[in-house]
Amino acid sequence: MRALAALAAALVLVALSGGIWYATRSSGDGDMFADCRSAKIAGGADAIGGSFTLVDSTGATVTDKDVITEPSLVYFGYTFCPDVCPLDMVRNAEAVDVLAERGRSVTPVFISIDPERDTPEVVGDFAYNIHEKMVGLTGSPEQVAAASKAYRTYFKKNDSGDEYYLVDHSTFTYLVLPEQGFVEFFRRDLPPEQLADRAQCFLDRI
Repeated sequence: MRALAALAAALVLVALSGGIWYATRSSGDGDMFADCRSAKIAGGADAIGGSFTLVDSTGATVTDKDVITEPSLVYFGYTFCPDVCPLDMVRNAEAVDVLAERGRSVTPVFISIDPERDTPEVVGDFAYNIHEKMVGLTGSPEQVAAASKAYRTYFKKNDSGDEYYLVDHSTFTYLVLPEQGFVEFFRRDLPPEQLADRAQCFLDRI
């Protein structure tokens, strides 16, 4: 009788262990960042981001491997943008400073979607004036379009017939990690402190 009770207890333990393993496996789905993600992404996180070839502020051709050497906040915009881009980039810079105070090093990256006006020197000055650590990137129209497509961003030039044209564009900021690539996006209404909190969740898991 005692042997049967011990056997029953062992079977229950095995079943319980299996249930826990299954629940963990099912809910996490092998995603080390599952608890940090704010929303599901159509096609999964792997569908966003990837390799790019652009031009830095010195005029040198660089790839994503050269730029994303530590956790980075990547934003697509343009320097002639009257309000949205500067505000978003300042927000990102402030989030980087918050993370630095917590011992986390993150690079803010600005990718121009207006290569016609945004020369290497222009994006370099724009980036540095916002944050000394910020990386400014531009490129040929083809290079910029390829990078934008990789990150699923949108932009469209409003041709006014002069040099003062505006460019419609999406305003997401992307958290990109050197080994994992794109892991999350942040909307522009998220304050610096909250952006830092959400980014740190990912950083704490690498």
